[in-house]
Amino acid sequence: MAIRRDPLDELVVPDGTEAKEVALETDGDVLVGARSTVEFGVRGRNVLAGENVEFGGDIEADGDCRLDMWCDVADNVLVGQDAYIGERVHIGGKLKVAGDLDIGDDVDIEEGFEANGWIVIRNPMPTIVLLFVYLKHLLVIGEEDTAQRLISQLVDEDDDEQPSTEPLVIPRNASVGDEAWRVSTPATIGDDCRLHGNVRAETIDVGADCNVFGSLRARGDVTVGPRTRIHGDLTTRNGDVVVAEDARILGDVSSVDLELGPEAEVDGTIRADGEISMGTTERDPE
Repeated sequence: MAIRRDPLDELVVPDGTEAKEVALETDGDVLVGARSTVEFGVRGRNVLAGENVEFGGDIEADGDCRLDMWCDVADNVLVGQDAYIGERVHIGGKLKVAGDLDIGDDVDIEEGFEANGWIVIRNPMPTIVLLFVYLKHLLVIGEEDTAQRLISQLVDEDDDEQPSTEPLVIPRNASVGDEAWRVSTPATIGDDCRLHGNVRAETIDVGADCNVFGSLRARGDVTVGPRTRIHGDLTTRNGDVVVAEDARILGDVSSVDLELGPEAEVDGTIRADGEISMGTTERDPE
C-alpha cells in the first residue's frame, strides 16, 4: 500500500491571506506545527499550535485556540470561543476567553486571564501532538476520509459555519517572518495574497494576482500564477520555472528550463541551463 504525503507537512497559504506589519491574517483556520517560529501575530478562525511554537505578536481567534506545551506568545491571546492551554505556556500579555478555559500546570500569563465560561486548571492532553500522530497513522493505512472528518471535528463542530477558505498551514520547524519564510517542505501560496519576506522552500507554487515583496528560492520547481508580482529574484537549484501570463519578476531568474507565458516580464537577467520557451498572444488573422 502506498504511503501518502501528510497534508500538514507543507506550507499552505490560502487565498486572500495578507501579512501586515503586526499580524498574519486569514479568513480560515491556522495550524502551526511543532517547534516553529512565527514572528507575526496571527488572526484567524481557529488557531492550533503544536509544542514549543513561538509567536511574535497577538493571537486573535474567532473560534477556538489550542496551544500545546512550551508555546510562547509575545502579546495577548484573544479567543472568541474555547481555549486549551498546555503546561508551561508563556503569554506576554492578557488571555481573554469568551467561552471555557482548559489550562495546564505552570502556565505564565503576565497580565492575567479572563474567561466567561468554565475554568479547568490541570494538565490537558497535548492535543496537537495527538492530532499529528493520529492523522499520520490514518493516512498510512489509507483512511483519508476519516482523517478529513477528524480535522473538521477538531477545528469546527458546526459544519454550517465552516469557512470557505482552506486552513493556513505552517509545517514543523518552520520560520515565518517579515524578512523570510523558511520551510523544508513544499510551499503553496493561493490567489490574491500579499506577503512580505523571501520564501525558501522545497518547491513553490504561487497563485494568481499575488504580491510577494521578496524573492523565491527553491530546490525544485517554481510556478508563478497569472498577474502575480514577485519583487525580487526567482531561483531554483535543480528545478524548472513557469511564469504565467502577465506575471512580472522584478529581479533575476535562474532555473533549468524556463517557460514564460504571454506578456510575462522579467526585469533582471535570465539564466537557464536548459530550454527557454516564450508564449505569445493570439493575433487576428491577416
